[in-house]
Amino acid sequence: MRVLMVAPGTRGDVAPMAGLGSRLAPLGFEVSIAANPAYADLVAAAGCGYRGLPGDMGPLVMPAPAGHKPSAADLRRYFNALGEYMELAAKGTLAAAQAGTDIILANSVAPYAYDVAEAMEVPALGAHLQPMEPSSAYPPVVLGSTRSLGPVGNKLLGSLIAAGKAPYDAPAAQLRRELGLGRLSRPAAERRRRRAHQRTLHGFSRHVLPAPRDWHSGLSVDGYWWAPEDQKFSPTKQLEQFIADGPPPVFIGFGSSQALDADFMVSTARRAGVRAVLQGVEGIDEPDVLSIGTVPHHWLFEQMAAVVHHAGAGTTAAGLRAGVPTVAVPIFTDQPLWASRIFKLGAGPAPVPYKNLTSEDLAEAIKLAVADESYTLGARRIASLLNAEDSVTPVIEALRVAQL
Repeated sequence: MRVLMVAPGTRGDVAPMAGLGSRLAPLGFEVSIAANPAYADLVAAAGCGYRGLPGDMGPLVMPAPAGHKPSAADLRRYFNALGEYMELAAKGTLAAAQAGTDIILANSVAPYAYDVAEAMEVPALGAHLQPMEPSSAYPPVVLGSTRSLGPVGNKLLGSLIAAGKAPYDAPAAQLRRELGLGRLSRPAAERRRRRAHQRTLHGFSRHVLPAPRDWHSGLSVDGYWWAPEDQKFSPTKQLEQFIADGPPPVFIGFGSSQALDADFMVSTARRAGVRAVLQGVEGIDEPDVLSIGTVPHHWLFEQMAAVVHHAGAGTTAAGLRAGVPTVAVPIFTDQPLWASRIFKLGAGPAPVPYKNLTSEDLAEAIKLAVADESYTLGARRIASLLNAEDSVTPVIEALRVAQL
């Protein structure tokens, strides 16, 4: 079976698909992943075929400076740029599918993949890393807030947002016209899939976020799709020596967003009184602070006293899997949700929201994460559950059912 995974977005969107693909390929599935050029090597290393999506999501995740809110002009520029990115992604998805596929897996920002599947008369399933379905259990994740409006309010607002405009609507509509498909808006298509209980897989764990009771039967929480391990990775002697030279350091990094500058990170580590490994900045080699390049989280996080990050879905999963406390600094979209789950699970202290971030507050949270043994115990409890979970079998079953 030829499987095409459509994964526009950043590394955090692509890596789980690559991890899933690496586990499907040995079982006889021919997996291709459509992603931006920056992730071609990641896809190839997972043993999957690469199909290019033009564009780069990287510049679209650069937030305002820490402690500042984006202005109305910032938001207008952001949504204009996002619309242009989605237009490229929609065109790239069509080209990727025309190269050959029997089934499509689409992430949550690729609804146009369903239009392509309809035109090509192949099945399509959702493969989401966030809970996008309107629910009484949580406020809409696109709001970037965990403030509950109550069961009725959460579900109503989620439904209203799902029915509203989105950056991928115009590209999807244009694609339908080019493919000769009947007029069907993205919200209407989603409602149709919802009524049909069409299958959407979710690549996160029920131990972290259980499926809400009001989800329909086609929505499943299947477990994390772990990014493929880099078998060729070897740490530098400098990093190995730094880790060995003292008590376990604290990791501070913000993924694709590169949200904090070097001075802020170094100042925070010194205020917290911890040794630190910094990712996303360069040129720091001091007795208690070291900057690093790309290092696999599965290797690095297990050796840390705690991890500090933006609470992106993939980085959150890696921290929980490592069994070390997490200090979450959520910035937008689904990050506040995962940050709140870390706290509720007892795997880290209360989140420190990026929009209110100060070095002093972050340092205090790091001190608490390292000193309070309960956070380590909470993180280890979750790690044991995650490492025992089978997240691939549900996907295999869904793919085979969809082909019947």
